[in-house]
Amino acid sequence: MTLDLGLIDEAVAFLDGQVRRTPVEPAPLLSARLGVPVYLKLECLQLTGSFKVRGALFALSKLSEADRRHGVATCSAGNHGIGLAHAAHRLGIPATIYVPAGVDEAKLRAIEALGARVVRSAFSGYDATEAWARQEAARAGLPFLSAYDDPHVMAGNGGTVAAEVLADVPEARTFLLPVGGGGLAGGFGFYVKERLPDARLVACQLAASPALLRSLERGAAVTEMPPVETVAGGLEGGLGVLPFAVLRDRVDHVALVPEQDLREGVRWMLDHHRYLVEPSAAVTVAACLAGDVPPPAGPVVVLLSGRNVSLATLRNILA
Repeated sequence: MTLDLGLIDEAVAFLDGQVRRTPVEPAPLLSARLGVPVYLKLECLQLTGSFKVRGALFALSKLSEADRRHGVATCSAGNHGIGLAHAAHRLGIPATIYVPAGVDEAKLRAIEALGARVVRSAFSGYDATEAWARQEAARAGLPFLSAYDDPHVMAGNGGTVAAEVLADVPEARTFLLPVGGGGLAGGFGFYVKERLPDARLVACQLAASPALLRSLERGAAVTEMPPVETVAGGLEGGLGVLPFAVLRDRVDHVALVPEQDLREGVRWMLDHHRYLVEPSAAVTVAACLAGDVPPPAGPVVVLLSGRNVSLATLRNILA
């Protein structure tokens, strides 16, 4: 199975009525900064608190009956685990979620509340946790669903969000996307560039873990990165092979955002839009605030991917 427009259209049809069609709203202050209309795609208002539920639902719908009975496993820094736990609970599928040692406690509690089995690793970084999780899942005979390196996840996550954005803001020509493993950006970038070849994609990454930039420099996916201490666990770690195959010829600019700018992005969204977004989601706003966006040729859409952050982390950011 490969990512194509047909698969994304299938995901759009399947998810209709099962997830929220999240709103798009103007961002006047960002518009003044960039000199063009800027809109926020508020996927932070999605069920489970992030876009990840889209890909999880679509991917689980493709499991065989035998796999549905036996269960599924994944590795997650938090949001994919919540999305998968929600989808598995809805579909009656047992789910095991492997998480890094330093997983955000709010995300951990949300996964557990949805009835999934949670196994915390001894590793602080995502990549080492995922390698261990794949071994554990294979030992248990469970199919492993990647948080990003899977065509159904890419179609459900990025593809369906992109379809909504182009329907709601058809004049948009520049799109700012958060990039961790690349599943959201890969699905979104594929759909947008197929529909609008002149569109510009700005990939926003954590400066301390720039897997996409390193992949572009190398010409191959950098699937592992050294672990870093960050409040944005969703941006830490390597890039997926399938997302890189999509993004390598579609990304127009990579914005590298330092840790302190992520925190400012969270504070700015609360102050100016009254929305709570998690640090991994704030990376796109932070890139705008820092001026790390090439002069846009037309209206801009800034994707805000999630809101799941613990009270302790939020207090630390606001302090």
